[in-house]
Amino acid sequence: MPIGRERRGAVQVLVLDRPEALNVFTPEMIQDLTGALGEAARDPAVRAVVLTGAGRAVSAGADITHMAALDMDGARAFAAQGHGLCDTIENLPVPVIAAINGFALGGGCEVALACDIRLASEAMTIALPEVSLGIPPGWGGTQRLPRICGQGFAKRMILTAGMVGPEEALRAGLVTSVHAPDDLLDAAFAVGDEIATRSPAAVSRAKELINGALGDPSPSLAHEAEAFARQFDHPERREGMAAFLGKRPPGWVSP
Repeated sequence: MPIGRERRGAVQVLVLDRPEALNVFTPEMIQDLTGALGEAARDPAVRAVVLTGAGRAVSAGADITHMAALDMDGARAFAAQGHGLCDTIENLPVPVIAAINGFALGGGCEVALACDIRLASEAMTIALPEVSLGIPPGWGGTQRLPRICGQGFAKRMILTAGMVGPEEALRAGLVTSVHAPDDLLDAAFAVGDEIATRSPAAVSRAKELINGALGDPSPSLAHEAEAFARQFDHPERREGMAAFLGKRPPGWVSP
């Protein structure tokens, strides 16, 4: 089972548990995590969810081998599945806390962005490296990152595909605190335990109101998903993913 579960009081922990593959998102992993979140939402005893990963990563992103074989229609369906997962997190009636224990790349970063609160390990590396594969982010990264950190930081992070460490992420407001690796999960539990002492109905309504503070992102998210899918018909997408899988630098075509 790729999703581990642990309960501590009113806090449900969900663990992406394919450490040998850096917890990359396959369609099956997305489906299993979406289902586990739904289970937590239906349990009245759960007041908060902590999401983390086993091993050295929350998730190193989508499975590139899977994506490299997709055509435009397949990419559109894959984007819809990723958006469905992130929307589930964002709209869950209880807060979701990301405990970012290591790599959070691509889709792993986008899932963290959909969470309500993000805590980082000192070993965290977070990035949206999609443009190095010939595609834009496709699971909400182009929309949620600028809302959280502002357009300047978001554009630099997305357009350079650069890696961001915990202290820079803290300064940008991408994470709220940084912890020693061995202390991260306890820190996330502490936030969940504090939330659990408050009115469940008020917490749920407050989350809904905060999410609505900047307006409905649905049209922009739909536009992102379509742009992601259309890029799969571009030769630079094929070159970018072939280069990644072949462990060589990409040779981009001239404009």
